[in-house]
Amino acid sequence: MAAEIVNPRSESKTGDTEHEGSAEPLDSFDPAFALHRGGKMAVQATVPVRDKDDLSLAYTPGVAKVCSAIAEQPELVHDYTWKSSVVAVVTDGTAVLGLGDIGPEASLPVMEGKAILFKQFGGVDAVPIALACTDVDEIVETVVRLAPSFGGVNLEDISAPRCFEVERKLQERLDIPVFHDDQHGTAVVTLAALRNAARLSGRALGELRAVISGAGAAGVAIAKMLVEAGIGDVAVADRKGVVSADRDDLTAVKQELAGFTNKAGISGSLEAALDGADVFIGVSGGTVAESAVATMAKGAFVFAMANPNPEVHPEVAHKYAAVVATGRSDFPNQINNVLAFPGIFAGALQVRASRITEGMKLAAAEALAAVVGDDLAADYVIPSPFDERVAPAVTAAVAAAARAEGVARR
Repeated sequence: MAAEIVNPRSESKTGDTEHEGSAEPLDSFDPAFALHRGGKMAVQATVPVRDKDDLSLAYTPGVAKVCSAIAEQPELVHDYTWKSSVVAVVTDGTAVLGLGDIGPEASLPVMEGKAILFKQFGGVDAVPIALACTDVDEIVETVVRLAPSFGGVNLEDISAPRCFEVERKLQERLDIPVFHDDQHGTAVVTLAALRNAARLSGRALGELRAVISGAGAAGVAIAKMLVEAGIGDVAVADRKGVVSADRDDLTAVKQELAGFTNKAGISGSLEAALDGADVFIGVSGGTVAESAVATMAKGAFVFAMANPNPEVHPEVAHKYAAVVATGRSDFPNQINNVLAFPGIFAGALQVRASRITEGMKLAAAEALAAVVGDDLAADYVIPSPFDERVAPAVTAAVAAAARAEGVARR
């Protein structure tokens, strides 16, 4: 019923919505289809057009005055259009959730979902844009040409390693925030949860050795952020084992990763790296044997974040770990990107930041961790996305960090 109230098009019967071989619409089989009928979002005017006077102000001839003013002073676009309050959510559909390369059309329900989360949790308007190209330079050129309409770009579900290059090239060419949420949103929330887990155990980050399963977008970003935050050591494992400088099969991204991780010089399998480790962080979708988890240090932390099946099931993890987190909403301590990206963009847009810096991301993680406060417990090291304190705290911290780092323009 809630979806029908929000979306007046939900009663529409247009389009091919039937099960193959069935005369009944998909809606009658699954409530997810009923909620998605007609899409999950729409454009809504913020000013009335009730009569000819309203029309003459909202459109011609009144609009010409505003256009001419912006032509003379381009910075006025931020004050007299929606530019400074809207984000483009851009994908090529090659790494959608746990579905993989399903293409731009099939990615749209996820991009719409991302857009409504921006609005719901950060008050930020967002437009889903699914591109029918996968070449790095084509994606970059397309987004650069779209950029005048937006205050920021959220890259979403673009497969690694192309996602790293797409983000880097866009950051070089645009003077608005470009943020690949699969990387940095995950890293921010993971760091926040780890800060609180460490605080609960009376340890500092510098005392911890972490092992990350997965050297894709999220794994690389988490490793970078943990190093920036002062982790004692972190090793990252891919399908072939620990990423280390002695391997001759590393991509350029993994060669860089090997240069700032694994100070202990561990080589071999993920399981070998877990022996004596204080932290396990899973962003791989693989499975870790219970026998390997059992070799971790006493009072370890297990963040098994693969969806829908965590690398280590919480029931198993709790046998050996002091703190357990997953990516699922039906277990405590959900590592959910929605805790980060709405507030990060809201803060960046608030001060018209030219980019999102490492300092801004670290500030977001610290603010998110601080929301937990004195309620810290083993089953509460990270707040709920529905905690109304989250977005304002992250927004304020990011805006302040942007000013401190000299990337704010107001």
